[in-house]
Amino acid sequence: MPENARSPLKPLSEALLFASNFLRHPNMLGSIVPSSRFLVNQVLEPVDWSRARVLVEYGPGVGTFTAEILRRMRSDAQLVAIETNQDFVRFLQRALPDPRLHVVHDSAAEVQPVLQRLGLPAPRYIISGIPLGSMPDPVRTDIAVKSRAALEPGGAFLVYQFTARALPVLQRTFGDVRRSFERRNLPPAQLFMCAKRAG
Repeated sequence: MPENARSPLKPLSEALLFASNFLRHPNMLGSIVPSSRFLVNQVLEPVDWSRARVLVEYGPGVGTFTAEILRRMRSDAQLVAIETNQDFVRFLQRALPDPRLHVVHDSAAEVQPVLQRLGLPAPRYIISGIPLGSMPDPVRTDIAVKSRAALEPGGAFLVYQFTARALPVLQRTFGDVRRSFERRNLPPAQLFMCAKRAG
């Protein structure tokens, strides 16, 4: 990853931006503070970086996961970060000027049109921290179904949440869902690895 791809802004600035947006839009963010390094490491642990040519992130926020994905991924890989909050979009475009990163102001439900507009093939992984549990069931079902359709065969939808409310939808959509926990995060997080079987 290029040296200038790490945020030049101080962690305090990131935390304040994140917290102020949580207070204004509590249903759009899962937590009042960005994710811990423990959560980032556990969510990204299943990723086979040698095979991941295209990755998608839903709800990158201030880029806690985004910066680490960029650090780990191949030099020829592409990361699409889909964010509905314009403040975060502007922040990421300024803080992470990496040519492999595409920050898109759109909804996770539009993942396939976004990829088509960028001329990118199906992603190997979609990483999501958007609060599916706080969304109406038809909305979270729509996002799960469209995410599964967008993935390449053998790919995975890597989801972290602070409740288990999204689990039934993920199980119905993917069938193969592995659940784990990260208790060192604030608040403690639940992780769901949803595999799209090949063939």
